[in-house]
Amino acid sequence: MTRTVDPLVALADTGIAEALFDLVPDVVFFVKDGAGRYIRVNHTLVARCGRKAKAEVIGQAGSAFFPAELAEAYAAQDRQVLSTGRPILEKLELHMYPDRRPGWCLTSKLPLRNAAGRVCALAGLSRDLAAPDERREIPAELAEAIHFLQENFAQPISTAQLAAKAALSAERFSRLVKRIFHLTPGQLIIQTRLQEATRRLRETDARVADIALACGFYDHSAFARQFKAATGVTALAYRRSGR
Repeated sequence: MTRTVDPLVALADTGIAEALFDLVPDVVFFVKDGAGRYIRVNHTLVARCGRKAKAEVIGQAGSAFFPAELAEAYAAQDRQVLSTGRPILEKLELHMYPDRRPGWCLTSKLPLRNAAGRVCALAGLSRDLAAPDERREIPAELAEAIHFLQENFAQPISTAQLAAKAALSAERFSRLVKRIFHLTPGQLIIQTRLQEATRRLRETDARVADIALACGFYDHSAFARQFKAATGVTALAYRRSGR
């Protein structure tokens, strides 16, 4: 997944990609240099940064626009890609938008190499995950499984169990979930649980341990790991930022 390119070709390529992604409002596109500063961005990212023009974002790091904990989480991802040369692919994440509204996305970051073969930059995409289009009918069997998940997420639930509720093979169920929700069944289960956990963190004063248990995480340390992996911050830090 790593690209080895001539710098001038890379600049032209990313310029074309930037122009294309300017036309896609639910996708964030960016290229960062070796220091983690934006050198290419699309209009969606500019808006997410709370700015009106690309010139206000170019040359800046994420710390100029995002809360400290989130900015550091994004920077840590960048350092990982830049130092190892390994991509991050379709990582399920929870973002906080400028109006304080949380939203789920899938993020990918790819290293870019210069003519000498050294990693010198990275390119990234972050695609919003919305509910299925209301005009698009969800198959009844899948709807039944999703309803079961939404009503029973606090209980131990497996992909095989959901597939059985849908009266589908695990393989067919996984393909259908991926096509409709753009997630794997495992990601869908985690998203459902964490979505409820984040709501309770924002709207209640319940203890984090109690919220974890109520949302299907019977191991608090596992909850802490999965929550930070998805949000970039601890549950307590998320509660503070969400308020």
